[in-house]
Amino acid sequence: MANTSSAKKAHRVELRRRVFNARRAKAMRDAVKDVTKSKDVKNLPQAQQAIDKALKRGLIKKNTASRMKSRLARTVTAK
Repeated sequence: MANTSSAKKAHRVELRRRVFNARRAKAMRDAVKDVTKSKDVKNLPQAQQAIDKALKRGLIKKNTASRMKSRLARTVTAK
């Protein structure tokens, strides 16, 4: 357990951020799953937006986001 007051505060902040990050990661996974299962072009912008938000917050790296978006686009456009 944290001893100093600054470490206790940092722990509280971490717990708060964890909730937001988990929510954003879940939204990203759900959006990607929707596109993958439906293979519908209408869902693609929402999934790409969710990936971009996860990238902006640092949940995933730049190349990972790029790879995910590319694969989604390929999945949707494949006949």
